Amino acid sequence: MTDDSHTSRTRRRFLAAAGAVGATGLAGCSGILGDGGDGSDGGDGGSGGNTLEDFRGSGANVGSRGEISGTRIDDLPDLSGQLNIYLGGGEGGLYTDLLSLLSQRYPDFEPNFRLEPSSQLASKIAEEQSGGGSFADVFWAVDAGSLANVAAQGYTRALPDDVVSAVPEAFRPDNAWVGVAGRARAVPYNTNQLSESDIPDKVRDFPDASALRNSVGWAPTYSSFQAFVTAMRLIRGDQATRQWINGMQEAGVSGYNNEFLVSNAVADGELAAGFANHYYALRVKAARPNAPLDLAFTSGDAGALINVSGAEVLEGTGKPELAENFIAHLLTVEAQEFFATRTFAYPMIEGVPPVGGLPRISELNPPDIDLTELGDLEGTIDLLRDTGAL
Repeated sequence: MTDDSHTSRTRRRFLAAAGAVGATGLAGCSGILGDGGDGSDGGDGGSGGNTLEDFRGSGANVGSRGEISGTRIDDLPDLSGQLNIYLGGGEGGLYTDLLSLLSQRYPDFEPNFRLEPSSQLASKIAEEQSGGGSFADVFWAVDAGSLANVAAQGYTRALPDDVVSAVPEAFRPDNAWVGVAGRARAVPYNTNQLSESDIPDKVRDFPDASALRNSVGWAPTYSSFQAFVTAMRLIRGDQATRQWINGMQEAGVSGYNNEFLVSNAVADGELAAGFANHYYALRVKAARPNAPLDLAFTSGDAGALINVSGAEVLEGTGKPELAENFIAHLLTVEAQEFFATRTFAYPMIEGVPPVGGLPRISELNPPDIDLTELGDLEGTIDLLRDTGAL
């Protein structure tokens, strides 16, 4: 995928515009979510679940929200009955807050969830299905690879078009699963040390960027970083990826345990820039609105990867209509507003804008790769170990 003038104009406008998120709808798309665990901003759990404000977060990143559009909860049938959900992570517990809000909205709705890492739950589903059927009705995972793994084995029911049609096709392959929130790879940079023009437009140029020498951080143990390297292998091949890793090491890259730490180090001036999912910078800004921190996006390469959190209905469920209606609720304005304003993820429907002055997903330029291939991590781990990055 090539860069173009439109992308060059739009790829970097960002955190500086926080709080000024404008009005409505466009072409929203994918989304992401985090690996959970660190950097999560808590969430206030909410109460009520009857109004949009109950689902909406607050703070400097959120600012005033303009007009938003899309399917509302009131447009859908009520949720009623017990639903078993395998919940793979979910922003340090924030996804369970959304379940609580839905439970408060629908007193007859009883979501039972099992919370484990997405990859473990995918394995569990395969084990259960091969033995005659899954205990769960819905699998809600934080990465496309786990969703695709389950779907590829034929353990899912196709979702109805009227449930998923608001989501771009790239994030609902064959309707086997659907993305509900997105995360974009990005480059947090310290605005006291760098200007926008110092950040290369292509990730392959980072090792040779003089302004970044001995001042960039990464987190090789982090799953999102590994997905980014996997994407680079898919796009450029193993040899070019090895050369890039070696080049970054020769340029003095610093290692961190996770990408929230990378983003904080950039805000502190310990680093000039780093590699991280977009929402970590927003979480830093939520705690420190005056931090000299902004985000840049590369274009058309692994550095611009967009991954998603998503959901699928499992084969053998005895409650397919409830399961589909639940997923429809995850794509309502209320739930999308929850993902955008409480987890700082990218909304998946067109009518709900992201927070913090982020460009819309339609304004980013992600690589043209199959997200399901990101589940092939073995070669990436071997490469990172072989180069000494791990």
